[in-house]
Amino acid sequence: MTSCPSPSRGVYLTYFIQGLILLAVASSIMAGEYFLGFASGIAFLLTMAPTLVTRNLRLCFPWEVNLLIALSLYLHVMGHVGEYYVTLAPYYDKLTHLISSATVGLIAFFLAILAEYRGDIRLNRTAIIVFILVSTLAAGAIWEIYEFAADQIFGTDLQHGNTDTMMDFVMDLIGAVIAAGVAAITLAKEERHQFIRLFADPSSKLEPADISPEPAELARSR
Repeated sequence: MTSCPSPSRGVYLTYFIQGLILLAVASSIMAGEYFLGFASGIAFLLTMAPTLVTRNLRLCFPWEVNLLIALSLYLHVMGHVGEYYVTLAPYYDKLTHLISSATVGLIAFFLAILAEYRGDIRLNRTAIIVFILVSTLAAGAIWEIYEFAADQIFGTDLQHGNTDTMMDFVMDLIGAVIAAGVAAITLAKEERHQFIRLFADPSSKLEPADISPEPAELARSR
């Protein structure tokens, strides 16, 4: 069991958005839109993923990341339940791509931090930034493949031509750059090790010396 610090009051924003998703589930079922209700229910379960995944890991996701995950899924749910993808096209879709891609990028960042903390892999700042960019764009590509497949198999109308798809990729890239920028600024600070331990279990007995320093730091110490 993890022993994370008491969450900020901002965590209640996540709970509020999760409640809105549950309302979307209820309204869809009451309207006879059972598939939308089912899909919205899956989205709600996905908002719980960070808590479930990190429960047995020595990692504490920042509440801001949990909030972005919930917000991304809520925007997608309401795009269908509230038909915002149609009434606010194409701007609503691009907004969801921007927020979702930034969220994926931040998740990739914290996965890299987790790998470093556990000693599974060693990544320098450049490698982490590349990992964020590649992971985010790969997730965007998988999403576009899903939309293409759904249109071909089920006759949906998720994609609206090459321009729409390319603009989705552009928004994904912008979101990835934002996340990479956050990572670059954070990793440039001298308190790198303290930042790594911030998301680790505070009950861990590891000392800063147990976390291997940067190669550059090793070179300076010789």
